[in-house]
Amino acid sequence: MDYRLLGFFSGFPGHHFPGEVAERLREELTRRGSLVFVCTDPARHAKTDYYAALMRGCFEEIGLGFAQYYVIDNRVEPSRAAQLIREASCVHLMGGHPGKQIQFLRETGLDGVLRDATGALLGVSAGAINMGVRSLWIDESPEPYEGLSLSNITVHPHFDLNDQDMLAALLRVSEDLPICAMEDDSAIFVAGDRVSSMGGIHWIHRGKISPIGEGGLLLCL
Repeated sequence: MDYRLLGFFSGFPGHHFPGEVAERLREELTRRGSLVFVCTDPARHAKTDYYAALMRGCFEEIGLGFAQYYVIDNRVEPSRAAQLIREASCVHLMGGHPGKQIQFLRETGLDGVLRDATGALLGVSAGAINMGVRSLWIDESPEPYEGLSLSNITVHPHFDLNDQDMLAALLRVSEDLPICAMEDDSAIFVAGDRVSSMGGIHWIHRGKISPIGEGGLLLCL
């Protein structure tokens, strides 16, 4: 492919890719030399390894095995981590604590490496949050922060339309910052000028919420 695939995922609580997501990944991930998982909390090795194994199973279940798998946390020297990311067919930014993940990436210099890498980059939950130019972790603060600047899309994962308190908070923030509120098992893919979404995703902008369409997504690229 002559573009870099970006994938934003809210989360897959059943630990399976939905059919439409699986189909798109099969279409895009034709080069599968290595899959690199990037942690959220660099010191919680057992938790990182556990969730990396679960996600590896999601890929292998749909026939997308990789020749090599790596996990990046504080067990890996930054120079080695940078090499793994540059050579990866696919990098997966894991879920967990967005603040700890972005801090780890900046302290190790891996934030710049991720921006310059050419392999596909997928983010789930915290990882998807941190992919934005302006990232938002509203559970901690209503103030956006500087993300990895991989895309202008700002996501809020694990969205529940019935959570009125959260919705009210997102509506307030949306007066200044458009938000893609993603339900679990949803996905947004960006590949060159092709933007697509699947699953339950809501466009929150200027105090209003509506089901998202590709036109809405294109507005924030």
